[in-house]
Amino acid sequence: MTALGAAPSPLASDLEQLAARHVPGSGPVKIDALGSGLVNSSYRVRRDGMLFSLRIAAPRAAQLGLDRDWECRVLRCASAAGIAPRVERCEPAAGVLVTRWVEGRCWTAAEATSPEKLEIVARLARRVHALPIPAEPRVLGPAQWIAFYRRSLAGGRGGESPSRRRGAHEAGGALERSAQTLLEALAQGPPPPALLCHSDLHVHNLVVTQVAEPVLLDWEYAHVSEALWDLAGWSSNADLGTERRQLLLESYLGREPAAAEAMRLEWLVWLYDYVCLLWSEIYLSPARAGAAEPGVPEVGAVDALADGVAIRAGRLTERLQRALGACRT
Repeated sequence: MTALGAAPSPLASDLEQLAARHVPGSGPVKIDALGSGLVNSSYRVRRDGMLFSLRIAAPRAAQLGLDRDWECRVLRCASAAGIAPRVERCEPAAGVLVTRWVEGRCWTAAEATSPEKLEIVARLARRVHALPIPAEPRVLGPAQWIAFYRRSLAGGRGGESPSRRRGAHEAGGALERSAQTLLEALAQGPPPPALLCHSDLHVHNLVVTQVAEPVLLDWEYAHVSEALWDLAGWSSNADLGTERRQLLLESYLGREPAAAEAMRLEWLVWLYDYVCLLWSEIYLSPARAGAAEPGVPEVGAVDALADGVAIRAGRLTERLQRALGACRT
């Protein structure tokens, strides 16, 4: 993985100057904060009558898997195929990415599970997986994501986790052992074809426009893996039940899945849930909770986001525990 070397996020007072330096145009900038995740703070910027998306890397983004240089190579490839925003400026050393704003709407949670929308997701996933893999590919699997997040959690302990105070549970020994068992099972036999994956498919990253096919946002987790990892991502994030997961797989394959394919998807969905649980624990960790992001309110909005992540973490834990028996080899 390429080291990012990004500077810490700017203070709120410096944000306008940073946007003026990196966003195309010459007029004044109007900035709206959109939120922050583990690796980016995101903003909508208006300049000279045009809208842009500005993303600024978090201080520990590289340790959590961000490689801005790779991300921009992938984005340019996906944009040329019409399934990602146009890159306007990419400054990996500064951790800055500017893309053209995509106007449209996202599906509701109910829409995301409908057979009609699952067919669209399957078609879009096939388009992603058909993209040429850029040079110096970033090859990752669930084992590497788990390792990233476990290392971060191990290095960030220093008190009671906010997720514990909010009612969620850390990934315990039983879940860790089950994850290892599934990783070993997936490693048996010939490896599946290596394809470019988006790796973060959910309703907020899929924008439906009025003039073209849906566009995918937020490619920072993109990597080379297997096709079913993206199907697992949509299945997990959309909370698909078994029947809908199999419908998504059938739509993607264009045929009835073999038993081994269906089981592999079930294993990957469990691992994707586990990766999301680890992500949630890091998001709620004391080290991150103490660092306010620029342009994001420090109290109300941040607390609401953390509460939502904590609730999600609790549901993921319950789902992982319930699914242990079904995923055993």
